[in-house]
Formats: sequence, structure tokens, C-alpha cells
Amino acid sequence: MISLLIVDDEKLIRRGLQSVIERQFPQLFSYRFAENGQEALEMLRLEPADIMFTDIRMPIMDGIEMLEQLQEHQIKPEIVLLSGYNDFVYAQKGIRYAVKDYLVKPVVREELFAVLERLRNEIILREEQRAEQAGEAAGLAAAEWVTLHLTQKDAGESLLRSKPGLSWMENGYTLGLFTERGGRLQAERTDVVSFKNQIAELLQDHTDWVLSRDGNGGTIMIAREADMFYQLAERWKLRVDDSRLQIAISHSVPGIEQIRQAYSQAKQTSKYGILIPDLDVLSYTSISERNERHAVPVELIERIWNLIGMGRGDEMKQLLDQILDPRMISVSEIGYLERISQLFNEELFDKLHRIYGQKILGLLKTHASVGHIGNFDRFEVYRIAVEKLLNHLDQFIQENRAEQVPTEQTTMQKVLAYLKTHYADDLNMAVVSNHFSLNYSYFSQAFQEYCGESFSSYVRRLRLDKAKELLVNSDLKVYEISEQVGFENVKHFTRIFKHTEGITALEFRSKRRQFQN
Repeated sequence: MISLLIVDDEKLIRRGLQSVIERQFPQLFSYRFAENGQEALEMLRLEPADIMFTDIRMPIMDGIEMLEQLQEHQIKPEIVLLSGYNDFVYAQKGIRYAVKDYLVKPVVREELFAVLERLRNEIILREEQRAEQAGEAAGLAAAEWVTLHLTQKDAGESLLRSKPGLSWMENGYTLGLFTERGGRLQAERTDVVSFKNQIAELLQDHTDWVLSRDGNGGTIMIAREADMFYQLAERWKLRVDDSRLQIAISHSVPGIEQIRQAYSQAKQTSKYGILIPDLDVLSYTSISERNERHAVPVELIERIWNLIGMGRGDEMKQLLDQILDPRMISVSEIGYLERISQLFNEELFDKLHRIYGQKILGLLKTHASVGHIGNFDRFEVYRIAVEKLLNHLDQFIQENRAEQVPTEQTTMQKVLAYLKTHYADDLNMAVVSNHFSLNYSYFSQAFQEYCGESFSSYVRRLRLDKAKELLVNSDLKVYEISEQVGFENVKHFTRIFKHTEGITALEFRSKRRQFQN
């Protein structure tokens, strides 16, 4: 695992960062926490960290002073500054101490993930390079040459022109990206030399191939003939008992200049392993035929959000079966399933964490793998995992309803301000709760407790009050007033008005104007 030290004087921020990172990168990082710079330095003296996220403004010792003292350490982590102050002066100070990046609070998820992905790749690549230096010189030279072309656009011309035993690539080659099902080829920092020896034994009747790394922790192979990948997968299946090799391959391309295109094809193809788990070799040609595009079922996911916590598991399952319909998924591009997975994170799991915080964090961490489809070998296993998590969350909310974290008074004030501005819109509780990222059932209870009446009763009263103002202070016709204050039709308005006030709208106008005169 990559060790990550989070330094911030606010516990909520420390644990919040851990939660967001763990859901995106499950079991990739080990975590330690410090409340200030002094505590962080003591931790680093005892055990170095690979990456450190640190706040700037902290008691006892702030982030900048800590960075100054950290320069005396022989082993230093990759440093990312966090600050609620978007102040370029602090960023300038951080640059002097080789800070890798600077994130402004509140941290944007996409920016955080991009920084972590980049640092992770740099750390893995650095370790791979150390491992390769100790291996067989000739084979590693070829592997390094391939990786260099794949990862560095600005390498020196003389180095790129050299072809250490790979001149055959000019006439065409296929690139394959490996995944070891039931093993750890992708998840761990694999010993490339050891794995190459296994491949060499299985392909001893072939010569024109090279095994390398992609700079992102993946293992790739370049071969003159695409048939070599099919032979390798079959032989691996017969010789290696505890795992199965799945290989995603590109089109055949000529020349090293096309390696990025070939890798992009193989990378995209590998994503389909979750949908075609029993196929040993996935070809870019076959997945290119999947061109059906469908609208992502956003409304269905919103309906699950409204149902969760209400003990209506059968209805949630019916919606989930529609969202993750195997017939739809099996003919769609993988981006369709990726977008659904992203919406589950953003519209369900992230919202619940914002509401319940630490109370629900343990449950979300237990099911962290659900956060990304890449953690699953089979689509059916992913679907079952999502359903299981939803059931646990539904039960959690029901059990904790009486102890539910109260909505902040300022939040409810914002809700009422919103209603007073948008009363004429097509309002319902689902629309407003989604607007404020609150669970439907939780919002209903919190609104009732704060206002002393139901949501629908409050909105109806608000609209009637606005209507009475217009009846007295304007010459608008009744149907015009009905429309302006948000009633669906004048018949409904007049019925509600008479029931509430005891007189018709026109009678109300006449009486009030008599009093004014």
C-alpha cells in the first residue's frame, strides 16, 4: 500500500478526506493522521510516508514551518498543500520546498483524484524503475524503451531513434494489456522480470515480443503476431492453476509512433472485462461494434434516493433492476455503466455521508469496492454488491431515524428562503430535497419538526398568502392570480381558497377593499 499522512487540525476534514479517497481508491492507501506540523514531523521521524496532505493554518506549528524543518529529513514524502485561503503567497512558499500541488478548500473531488492518480503513478513508476535496474540489462532496455515512448512525449531524439532489438515493430505489432483474474497482477507492484520469465517459458517458440509496463501500474506486451496472445492465454490456463490471464488487445499498428494509439485501444478494451469475464482475449475490433448509446437513467436513481430509509426494499430492487438491466448493459458502451456507477456515488453514497458523517462512514468503507466497477471481475457480482449496500443503507437510516443528525438551522432557513422565492414553480418535496442534497424521508421529518407543519401544507399556505396579496393590491383576474402563485389550475385554486378562507376569492377581494375604503 501507498502510505498517506493527512495533517489538519480539523478532525472532520481529516476523516472526510480519508472517506472520499478510500471510496475512489479502495485498499490502495494506508492512512495516518496528525493535528499539527509538530505531530506530523514526529510521525515522519518514526516512519516515512509516501504522500502527505497538509493544511497551512494550524496551531502549535503551521504547515510552512513544518516544511522548513522537513528539509532536514533524508526521506521526504510527496507534499500537497491544503488551504482555505486561496493565497498565492502560500503557494510560492510551498514551491521552495518542492510541494507537488496546492488544493483549495473545500477540495473538489475531481482535482483531488487527479493529484492522487498522478502521485500514485509517479511512485509506482519510480519503484518499477528501481526494480528494472536490478534485472537483465538487455530485456529491461527494450522494456524501458517501450515505456519511454508510451509515457514521455519529450524524450531525447537519439534515445527514441534507438531500437534495442525491436526493429520488427516497424512492420506492425499488437499491444496487449494484462489482467490476472483471481490474482494480483494489476493490484500489486509486480516484479516484471519474474513475470517475464513465466511468459518466456510459455512462449519459448516465439521471439518477437517484449513485456513492459505502462507507467500506470499495468503490465503490457507487444507482439509481432496477434495470435501470440491467444496462445499465451490458452497455455497460461493449462499451466497456472490459481489464476486466469485476461488480455485486452489493440488493432495491429505499424511503428513505435503508434504505441499510444494502440495502448489507448487496449485500455478501453480492458474495461469490458466486467461484461465479458469468461473470454480470455478481448479484442478492440469486437468491442468497437458496441455502439449503442442510451440515456443514463438519472430519474430512476433519484427515485431510489427518495425511497432509501423508508423500508421499501422491494421497490428499490425493482428500480435497481431497471437501472442495471443486463440486457441494456450487454449491448451498450462501457461508458454507460461507468456513468451509472458515478451517479450512485454522487447522488446516493456521497449525499448520505454528508448527512450522517462518521456514523455511516464505517458502513460505506465496508462496501468501498462498490465505488468503482473496476473493482469487480463480473457485472453480476457488481450488481449484487450495489443491491446489498442499498439494503444496508436503507436499514441503517430506519434504525437511526430517532437519532438522526439534525438538519442545521441555517439549512432549513435556506430552504424556506428558497420556497419564498420559488413558490410559483412546480414544487414538490423531491425537487426541493434534491436541490439541497438531502434524503427525501429525512427532509420530510426535519421540515415538519422545524416548521410545525408538513411541506405541502406550508407551500399551500405560502401560495394562498401571496394570492391574497394580489387579490387586494392588483386588478388581476382570479385565473391570472392562480397561475402566478403556482396552482396547477384555477378550479383547484378556488376550491382550496374557499375551503381555507370560508369565502370565495372575489368575496375576499371585495371585503378587503371595503375595509381599505
